[in-house]
Amino acid sequence: MTTNNPGSKLDQSEINETSAAIVEKPAEKSGFVKNVGYVGFATFISRIFGLLREQTFAGLFGAGIFTDAFNAAFKIPNLLRDLFAEGALSSAFVPIFSEYKSVRSEQETRDLANIVVSTLITIIGVICVCGIVFSEDIVRYMAPGFENTPGKTELTVLMTKIMFPFLILVAVAAVFMGMLNSYGRFFIPAFAPTLFNLGMIISGFSVCYVFKYMGYEPIVGMAAGVLIGGSMQMGVQYRSLKKLGYAFKFRLSLKHEGLRRIVKLMVPATVGLAATQINVFVNTWLASQLADGAISYLNYSFRLMQLPIGIFGVAISSVTLPLISSQIARGEKDKLSETITSSLSLVFLLTIPATFGLMFLKDPIISLLYEHGRFGRADTINTGYALLGYSVGLFGYSAVKILAPVFYAFNETRIPVIASISSVICNIILNFILIKNYSYFGLALATSITMILNFTILFVFIKLRIRAIAVKRIAASFIKITLASAIMGVFLFYLYDGIFIHTKAMFFGFDTLYNFFCLSVLIPLGIFILFNLGEKLKVEEVNTLSAVLKEKTKRVLNTLTNLNKTE
Repeated sequence: MTTNNPGSKLDQSEINETSAAIVEKPAEKSGFVKNVGYVGFATFISRIFGLLREQTFAGLFGAGIFTDAFNAAFKIPNLLRDLFAEGALSSAFVPIFSEYKSVRSEQETRDLANIVVSTLITIIGVICVCGIVFSEDIVRYMAPGFENTPGKTELTVLMTKIMFPFLILVAVAAVFMGMLNSYGRFFIPAFAPTLFNLGMIISGFSVCYVFKYMGYEPIVGMAAGVLIGGSMQMGVQYRSLKKLGYAFKFRLSLKHEGLRRIVKLMVPATVGLAATQINVFVNTWLASQLADGAISYLNYSFRLMQLPIGIFGVAISSVTLPLISSQIARGEKDKLSETITSSLSLVFLLTIPATFGLMFLKDPIISLLYEHGRFGRADTINTGYALLGYSVGLFGYSAVKILAPVFYAFNETRIPVIASISSVICNIILNFILIKNYSYFGLALATSITMILNFTILFVFIKLRIRAIAVKRIAASFIKITLASAIMGVFLFYLYDGIFIHTKAMFFGFDTLYNFFCLSVLIPLGIFILFNLGEKLKVEEVNTLSAVLKEKTKRVLNTLTNLNKTE
């Protein structure tokens, strides 16, 4: 059912009107791109530390029984995190909080935040207790194949119990992130996961040895590191909110109008945004019955794919959602359609080239990041197969992060649920078809096809609701960017496979240095080729990005010139 938002000034009939030509000042568009750039940069730092965390993990534990156990254990609270915290909660909380901020008093806005946080702590606390009590049953259901390896199920259960409270930390952190984004503070929320990754890296070289001394498997220390990192992630955002004058006060009020509206959106949003994690759950269940290491290969490759999703998809979504929510509350229908059109075009520009880059340069990328310690050459090759499957759906993953929250900003809950259920059914069918001949590569590919389907359904319905979305412009950008990216990818592959591979002997067995050299040359070259092809093909977003980069470069040069003059 579609419910009406009392704070919204934009009704269905107004949205369906054919808008006049949309004119947006270049400064406004470049400002949007700049905010995306700030979030993208902070997220890039976070993802780099995430890769360092994965390097630490791969170097210490490789890909096998212990890593399979940890990854399966972490997926349980991680699944609930995306369903009840960062995914559904953000999509439901930000539109209502942004509306309160736009049309209500500051005190009412802060009361809403306190009530939401207090309710989360209470409800998720109960969920965590139940999860810990029934963790053995959950693990046996989620990874039945672990029973074939002695001790694997028991280790997974132990780490599941340790990591369940992480759900409380990340849920509260998600609310703090939504608040900061609504206040126009984008950098700290995007940077906060860096501290989570840092906490786990430090734990790998310290807490793991403490647990080993206590008689446990060292990898259990990484489970404790999840709690340490989660506390750091939440704490840095709360500190930033305190600077804005916010101080948390525990307050329960289940009848609060704002809380009821958030819950009303969040229940279907939990289903609507569940496709990715439910698909990952199904993949884990099936992969647990394959050879040892299959879950790890899927996990390592999925983490790699999360790098561009985090830098581009999440960055654009973080900036777009508060903006769209405010535009709906103020009735700015022309700006709304332009924001969605620009966001999707920008997502395609940033993720489609990343897809071809991951496909054609998967070997040096995986080798540089993971091939250390117990992670060998065979692991690199196997992880590469999984990465190929996941890369296909990269643009779909990122675009869904833009479109799904738009429906919740309209208080429209039906369409995301339809898209999600359709995607899950498609994923299950494809999994059983593809796993027979393609093993874990088939599981990854099925997930990608599923997310593309999810995006397609959402896009069709958002166009029916907002007529002014420039479909021809989006389609033209998609085709041009895909063409330019394919040319770039093929060119880079032939450079790597035809020329750079013959220089490997010059590095005297230092493979890390060789891979770093290859990527440090090929990636900038790929960006240069892409921008040149984009300008020749007249891709509007390339020109916008170029203008922002030129302005930034000019400012840096002017600053350096002024410093020289003062000296």
